[in-house]
Amino acid sequence: MSQRSAPDRLLSVLAAFDHEHPALTLTDISRRAGLTLTTAHRLVGALTTWGALERDESGAYHVGLRLWEIAALSPRGLALRQIALPYLEDLYEATHENVQLAVRDGHDVVYTEWLSGRSSVGVHIRVGARWPLHVTGVGLVLLAHGDVGLQEAYCAGELKAFTGHTVTDPARLRRLLAEVRRTGVAVSDRQVTEDALSVAAPVRGPGGEVVAAVSVVVPEQGAQVGVLAPAVRVAARGISRALGWRPG
Repeated sequence: MSQRSAPDRLLSVLAAFDHEHPALTLTDISRRAGLTLTTAHRLVGALTTWGALERDESGAYHVGLRLWEIAALSPRGLALRQIALPYLEDLYEATHENVQLAVRDGHDVVYTEWLSGRSSVGVHIRVGARWPLHVTGVGLVLLAHGDVGLQEAYCAGELKAFTGHTVTDPARLRRLLAEVRRTGVAVSDRQVTEDALSVAAPVRGPGGEVVAAVSVVVPEQGAQVGVLAPAVRVAARGISRALGWRPG
C-alpha cells in the first residue's frame, strides 16, 4: 500500500463507487479502495471539502455534484448528448422503442443517453452503464470501426457469454464485424437477454471517424430489422451532420 502514489490512492476512493454501490460508508470505501481507515478518512475528507463527494444524513457518502459539473465538459458526454437528443427523440417517435447513444471506452461500451417507452422491451441499460463491446449493437459498431489492433486484442481476450446466443467464437466475431462494416449497421440478436434485439449504426465526427453509435432495442419476437435499419441510419447520419461530418 505504501508504494501506491497519492493520485492512485485518491482515484481508488472515487473508483469505489459504481452503479451497484452508489452510497458507501467510510468503512466500505476503505475496504473497496484497499486503503487503511485512516488514509480513507483523510482522502474522503479532502474530496468532500472539494465537492467530489457528498455525505448524507445517514453518514453514507455519494458522488458529489462537482464531479458532474466536471464530467459535463467531456465532448463525449453532455455535449454529445445535447447535440444528439433531437435525433434520438425523432427515432423514438418513429419506433416507440428503447433508443440508446453510446461511446467506446477501452474494451467497453458506455451509454451516454437512453430513451425508453412504457411498453418497450426491458433492458439492462442506464446512462453511465458499461457492457462488453461484443454483446450489444452499439458495441459491435464501435468495435467494427475501431483499428485493427483493438479488434485483434479484443478477439484474443475473453468473450463473455450472457445468453446462449452471445457470440463467443473469435472467428465468428470477426465475420460479424466485417458484416457491420459492409452493411453500415449492426444487429445484436438476443446476445444480452433472450427477448431483445438491437439495431445500431455509427455516428461520425467531422473527419469521418466513428465517435459514437446509436441504436434501437426491440422485442426479438416480430422484430423487423429491414424496417428498423433505415430509421437508425437516418438518426445516426443526422447526429453526424450536426457534429460537422460531411459525406464525400
